[in-house]
Amino acid sequence: MDAFASFFQSSNRNGWSYDSLKNFRQISPVVQSHLKQVYLSLCCALVASAAGAYLHLLLNIGGLLTTFACIGSMLWLLSTPPYEEQKRFGLLMAAALFEGAAIGPLIEMAIKVDPSILISAFVGSALAFACFSGAAMLARRREYLYLGGLLSSGLSMLMWLQFASAIFGGSAAIFKFEIYFGLLVFIGYVVVDTQEIIEQAHRGDLDYVRHALNLFTDFVAVFVRILIIMLKNSAEKTEKKKKRRD
Repeated sequence: MDAFASFFQSSNRNGWSYDSLKNFRQISPVVQSHLKQVYLSLCCALVASAAGAYLHLLLNIGGLLTTFACIGSMLWLLSTPPYEEQKRFGLLMAAALFEGAAIGPLIEMAIKVDPSILISAFVGSALAFACFSGAAMLARRREYLYLGGLLSSGLSMLMWLQFASAIFGGSAAIFKFEIYFGLLVFIGYVVVDTQEIIEQAHRGDLDYVRHALNLFTDFVAVFVRILIIMLKNSAEKTEKKKKRRD
């Protein structure tokens, strides 16, 4: 999931001049209206993703095929002209549906272990996303855009770690580092992407579908990592209880 998430994180980055970085105007009404469209589209994408996960629970369709279908839908969306609004929104919903099915096996595992873990992970992800995205809106314009370079470096390091682990094998410590460090990186992307969306909107880029896609990939990346952390903690607690009984 990290490979295509990082691709869509970097695909829509724009360069910022020194003069634009010094400009800290307030969010205009047009941009506020645009943000409403972005977050409404994000909510629709999350509902579609939940439907995809539910389809996996019913039909067991999640896996490599739905992952490739998700990537294909995203690429198709990005290559479609902005004026084909309905088509691009439909592709966003399709990408979200396939994404939900792709992470369906992880969600199914969480339900088998403890359904409350899934609810807690989603609530925690939503709260973290809302807090950091809200902080980016309330901060001065472009204040956190400087973090983009650091986050890109962190994302590259994660990708190389996963590549090395796939070839040479990874330890539990490396896996734990990847999960926690990856969570930190994608939470940072929530802040940076929110400010980039605001800045792009001020510059006339009102492509709410693409902006919603950026935030959707951020949310899913955060959710998956929080869910894995909670599952790991639950497994460790279960092992400790078994040892005490023995």
